[in-house]
Amino acid sequence: MGHHQLDKLDESILKLVATNARIPFLEVARACNVSGAAIHQRIQKLTNLGVLKGSEFVIDSEKIGYETCAYMGLFLKNPENFDAVFEGLKAIPEVVECHYTTGKYDMFIKVYAKNNHHLLSIIHDKLQPLGLSRSETIISFHEAIRRQMPIQDVASDVDEE
Repeated sequence: MGHHQLDKLDESILKLVATNARIPFLEVARACNVSGAAIHQRIQKLTNLGVLKGSEFVIDSEKIGYETCAYMGLFLKNPENFDAVFEGLKAIPEVVECHYTTGKYDMFIKVYAKNNHHLLSIIHDKLQPLGLSRSETIISFHEAIRRQMPIQDVASDVDEE
């Protein structure tokens, strides 16, 4: 999982595509003052290295009826059952993130629900049967910041290593 050698052109490309994943390669080429073929090759290289992991549309959960966003710390009855719990979480569509963490939780997840009643049913009917001893839930009122990692002097940071 080490760092990859990135140069200033890679950095410029990453800044542009992080802002708009649908930006045409020719527009990136013009902004970087190189050919469209060079941009295509660099995007392919960054994808092959795993630096870029595809592109996606971001769905506004509230606009499709999921008004409750919750973060949950999970405590497992048997922590050796991580893999089984993880597989169970993957089968629950309302679970959109899962993290193995340090600290007091065995796992930390992000869940979208239609409302608080729906969240309660997810906890009782879908999560508890996975083998939780308990959970702690934090409801998000509003996502104030959502952004990509900043692309700042990536090329010089990597070169110093």
